[in-house]
Amino acid sequence: MTSLAPVTLTGSLVRLEPLLPEHEEGLAEAARDGELWRLWYTNIPRPEDMGAEIERRLALQETGSMIPFATRSLRDNKIIGMTTYMNIDASLPRLEIGSTWNAASAHGSGTNADSKLLLLTHAFETWGCPAVELRTSWMNTQSRAAIERLGDKLDGVLRQSVRTRDGSLRDTCVYSIVAAEWPQVRSALRFRLGMDVLGTA
Repeated sequence: MTSLAPVTLTGSLVRLEPLLPEHEEGLAEAARDGELWRLWYTNIPRPEDMGAEIERRLALQETGSMIPFATRSLRDNKIIGMTTYMNIDASLPRLEIGSTWNAASAHGSGTNADSKLLLLTHAFETWGCPAVELRTSWMNTQSRAAIERLGDKLDGVLRQSVRTRDGSLRDTCVYSIVAAEWPQVRSALRFRLGMDVLGTA
């Protein structure tokens, strides 16, 4: 069984730091940027609920099912959001990258692509995952487009699979990347970030 543990991952635009209670103030400020909790098809915490959300994610880390991160922008050293390895099956190992959100001002800045490059590189090249999943709401067309630009394949749609904050039931799109596809996905991400892709597999 592979040992999966919290780790700090540093890229060209962001640093993914193991989530700690000390991140609460920065994350609350990031959530205020764009009032993202008002998006009905997501479950982004309100600033006043950030402490409880950090506790929830850290409790899941204790069970071995999640490794949560705070995302820090290297440009200004500010916390801009959260992301996680989740639904971890350490016996394969296989996992999902999800529960991700970034401040509105960070959208379109390349920080999300940099985060995904860091998380996918570590999952495939350090932990040896045969596959990595990403999931999103059917209604979140922005997220679906971003995932599809990564090169993820749609495995299917889980209909009426999650109850949202307003009580409605969400259809969930399940995407995945398998290890054989990773070199091409890696090159595409590096290209999007303006990195030299020559010589990559």
